[in-house]
Amino acid sequence: VQLQASGGGLVQAGGSLRLSCVASGRSFSSYAMGWFRQAPGREREFVAAITWSGSNRYYADSVNGRFTISRVNAKNTVYLQMNSLKPEDTAVYYCAARQLGSLARLLTEYDYWGQGTLVTVSS
Repeated sequence: VQLQASGGGLVQAGGSLRLSCVASGRSFSSYAMGWFRQAPGREREFVAAITWSGSNRYYADSVNGRFTISRVNAKNTVYLQMNSLKPEDTAVYYCAARQLGSLARLLTEYDYWGQGTLVTVSS
């Protein structure tokens, strides 16, 4: 499985961005998907996850209520809608796929990773 993330950019605080992650391969609809981020000088951290069906979602406390993860299996795509962005949301955002379809928040629970897309939020 190959993952291609896009949609990053420069936005002012309070603004919005939508990230997309397109997956190759036929098994996308059976995978759970996640978004992680890594700020300069910091470890990669969990942001959001969604089950294979989209019926369950899970968010980090820092983004809950501001970010929404969703997926369209027919398009092999997972999205991260980011609203009310803050300067502390600045990071490279990565999408990840997990062969097990259940939710997970640890990096080690994911099997495939995309290349990352940079989000910069100015104050």
